[in-house]
Amino acid sequence: MTLKFLPAIILTGFLLTSCGLNQDWRTARRDSAGIAPDPKSTEEAIVLVYGADAWGWRGWFAIHTWIAAKRTGEDFYTVYDVVGWRSYRNKPVMRVARDIPDRYWFGEKPQVLKYHQGDGTDKLIDAIDQAAKDYPWKTTYKAFPGPNSNTFVAWIGKQVPELGLRLPFSAIGSGYLK
Repeated sequence: MTLKFLPAIILTGFLLTSCGLNQDWRTARRDSAGIAPDPKSTEEAIVLVYGADAWGWRGWFAIHTWIAAKRTGEDFYTVYDVVGWRSYRNKPVMRVARDIPDRYWFGEKPQVLKYHQGDGTDKLIDAIDQAAKDYPWKTTYKAFPGPNSNTFVAWIGKQVPELGLRLPFSAIGSGYLK
């Protein structure tokens, strides 16, 4: 064997072992990271944009993003997100539903990318909700170059400039809109 194949063999081994024999998306952590304010004890409206490393080897260079919102007086969060594997069950990839706002993304702890609370936030949520309704790729998902979860959040950011959202470079697919 020549040395020219050695880097490929090393990289393949690294990829296989780093995906983890003990890692399984079905058993990966999906509970709350304890970041979001408790909706039952917080009267004010809140908008949180989260990002977490993508699952498996993709997390080396990419994040998954989503938005969580709670209107004034509500005791729950509504989560706005896009997940590609929903299409495998003939469901839209875009989902707007009551959910845990700050759940681990298949074992990866989320980070807050943007935070709004209080005055004007209910209007912001109205605009986010309308942008989600207008999202043109509700049933289409492509990891690269998009549309994907980051395309969705970038779309909302573009439609709702008062959100003040700037996604990081690792939000692959956010440039799909340009």
